Amino acid sequence: SVSCPLRSSSGWRWWWPSWRPTSASLLKSAEAKILACELPPCGGLPCRIANSQMPLVMVHGFGGGVGLWIQNLDPLCHSRPVHAFDLLGFGRSSRPHFPSDATLAEEQYVSSIEQWRQAMGLERMILLGHSLGGYLATAYAIQYPERVTHLILADPWGFPERSQPDTEVSGRSVVKRQAPPRWVKALASVASLFNPLAVIRAAGPWGPGLVNRFRPDFRRKFESLFDDDTMTDYIYHCNAQNPSGEVGFRAMCESLGWAKRPMLQRVHLLPPGLPVTLLYGSLSWVDRSSGDQMRQVRPDSYTRIVIHASHHVYADEPEEFNRVVERICSSVD
Repeated sequence: SVSCPLRSSSGWRWWWPSWRPTSASLLKSAEAKILACELPPCGGLPCRIANSQMPLVMVHGFGGGVGLWIQNLDPLCHSRPVHAFDLLGFGRSSRPHFPSDATLAEEQYVSSIEQWRQAMGLERMILLGHSLGGYLATAYAIQYPERVTHLILADPWGFPERSQPDTEVSGRSVVKRQAPPRWVKALASVASLFNPLAVIRAAGPWGPGLVNRFRPDFRRKFESLFDDDTMTDYIYHCNAQNPSGEVGFRAMCESLGWAKRPMLQRVHLLPPGLPVTLLYGSLSWVDRSSGDQMRQVRPDSYTRIVIHASHHVYADEPEEFNRVVERICSSVD
């Protein structure tokens, strides 16, 4: 996990844990239960990894943590060192204050990743980011390109620019698009006043049941490993802690989830020689057209792969995801 001095809680919040059935120790236990089911590498036999092989670093998305990579860590570490950490403000990492300015919030994330790299002693790495992690991995690669040998973006958030509500150019034709209804705009305006995960904390003792009810897909995605609420409990404990990372995420967002600083405006800053692979889920809500636009900006160092999966491509089709990532990593070696 990314380390940073923890901020002490205010005295008036002493009663909060009694309302929310969560704590740092419960989150630690939930994570340990997940990681405990990881199979021994190389079928239980000692595994030798050549020092020359490039390490893979995996960055999770919004509201996640290292536990969500449980179906990927063991298969991918057979051939190289694999690292995964909780983003600052998420999971078991420290939860510092984030500024409300989008540029400063992004810089705080990127700086924490670089501090982690230095602490781990990694010179160069294959950097893989999912969703928000893909956005931050790209921002990191722009600022520290000498540290990244290949950038893998799994259903990345925050790339497309916000479309105009009235028209959208498609080829030579102009397609009329309707603006969102007023009630949608009003709801988005109200929601923007709160942190994205506030409802989980406000639900108090009903929070775990709320996660189970609205995210039953997480239980299905990992049913081959767990036949109980292990994963949804983990998601709850990751996100019922004091808000921090989500504050930084909100700072980088416009209404309805658009990025204030769309990454497509900056991908030209990546070195032309740095390969970038985008992995999309064919059933995902992420707009894949931004990948086509990226191809125009970087025609000689870009690959797009579509996997039949939802936004969580690493969990929906873990075997295919692992196969694709291993192939990319082998090409770097």
